[in-house]
Amino acid sequence: MPEKNRIGAKMRQVRETHGLSRAELAAKCASDERLIEQIEAGELVPSLTPLLKIARALGVRLGTFLDDAVHTGPVLVRSGQSTNVTRFSGDAPTSHGSTLDFFSLAADKADRHMEPFVIDVRPSGAAAPPQLSSHEGEEFIYVLAGQIEVCYGKERHTLEAGDSIYYDSIVPHHVHAAGDGDAKILAVVYAPY
Repeated sequence: MPEKNRIGAKMRQVRETHGLSRAELAAKCASDERLIEQIEAGELVPSLTPLLKIARALGVRLGTFLDDAVHTGPVLVRSGQSTNVTRFSGDAPTSHGSTLDFFSLAADKADRHMEPFVIDVRPSGAAAPPQLSSHEGEEFIYVLAGQIEVCYGKERHTLEAGDSIYYDSIVPHHVHAAGDGDAKILAVVYAPY
């Protein structure tokens, strides 16, 4: 599963370039050392929140972990042609249980401040309430197909195709499919560097 190995390998490379051990990085970003180990080994791609915290602790953009090469000009992605997919484990213990497939729309764009994605969202089937997470920045979501639910603080919003939501991501939140059907969203994540 190359998408897991790419993120883990890049994260390890940046960590080692900074001369940090896994334990030092874990302390610096207030994460568990085992999480760092799992990501670097390609066993787990967590939700965006831990990756954003790790990126900030290392002084790099989130895109540093997701990019393959660097382009300074515009990046064009034709309909259905985004091959840069990342499967985030989110609430699942492994990426095999992922309900989110992120297709990057700006992979390889140097010095970007936004992370635009088309995301396929599958129902989790979990009875447990979703684990809300937060990080600095803002998010914009536009529903392309299906239904999603956005838990934002104590509020819950159900969105259908054509609906959108823009929120401060410092407020604990969670995005998931509503009901039993698949959904597809356009999401733009801004995280200050």
